[in-house]
Amino acid sequence: MTTYSVLIPFVPRRPEQVLPYAALVQWTHAHRLWQGQSLLVDPYQGFAHAAGVGFRVPTGIGVSLMPLHHPYTAALQARSLSLTTGQPVLAGFGPGAPTFQRDLLGAPYASPLTAAREYLGTVRGLLTGRPVATEGSYYHCHAALPPSPGARVEVGLGVLRPGMARLAGELADTAITWLAPATYLRDTVVPALREGAERAGRKAAPTLTAVVPVALAVPDRDPAEFALAGSGAHLQGAHYRDMLRRAGIGTTGSDPAADAKALVAGGAFVSGELPSLVEQLAEFAAAGADEVVLNLTGVFAACGPQVAMEQLKKILAALL
Repeated sequence: MTTYSVLIPFVPRRPEQVLPYAALVQWTHAHRLWQGQSLLVDPYQGFAHAAGVGFRVPTGIGVSLMPLHHPYTAALQARSLSLTTGQPVLAGFGPGAPTFQRDLLGAPYASPLTAAREYLGTVRGLLTGRPVATEGSYYHCHAALPPSPGARVEVGLGVLRPGMARLAGELADTAITWLAPATYLRDTVVPALREGAERAGRKAAPTLTAVVPVALAVPDRDPAEFALAGSGAHLQGAHYRDMLRRAGIGTTGSDPAADAKALVAGGAFVSGELPSLVEQLAEFAAAGADEVVLNLTGVFAACGPQVAMEQLKKILAALL
């Protein structure tokens, strides 16, 4: 059965800004609280703050950018959060854009797939409490984390294209997509996950979490306005445009308004009245998504926090 989760629809500047969304997850049947990479309040610290206040909820990081942390630090952060909250943590990772890799590492990964393989393999090994010996092209680690009981930590991999999906099928507990329409999950991502799992001799493919940008219809507002407000930065990324092209959604990277309309028309951005919205989200479940994360970043940016929270509550009530 597909679960529904909540993404914090902005980048918090203070940890207390996390609290309303942690409370929403705790007081509803939402499955998990998610946050993407932040260069202001780190998601791990924001979630730990919420736990200290009393909102101890399952959390997801989707996704931490690999150049920011050595795999040992990444594993330690994830386990620390699980011990702090007493709740499951899904720690997702991804290589980030080539420009980001170059700015932090001096050069982009010549093979993002190899870098991700080394990174995830190291993090997974460390979380078992057993010694890890990684001698890779990008990462070196001869170490172990002390064994410790606690809530489960799952390792996720950000997936846009088939190669990374096959790698997730081999190594990850969960594959995490962002901005991918349901048809692309069904036709491309899920088959690649299964292929990777079979290649690795795994009994089952990893679970699939789809982060889906959504907006309830607002009078006199074009849904493309919300799509642009929430996903405009992603549309500038060549890797996102390539994924969308593979999904049959043509974007240019040079005409933001037209690209936003294409997201809506192609089902990468879900919008409409509540009954229609629920039907469209059901398509992600039918396509193989085990978890759908409601992303109202565009509504937050265009209409403010109150409208975004009201919409989240309405959507969750209809889904759960």
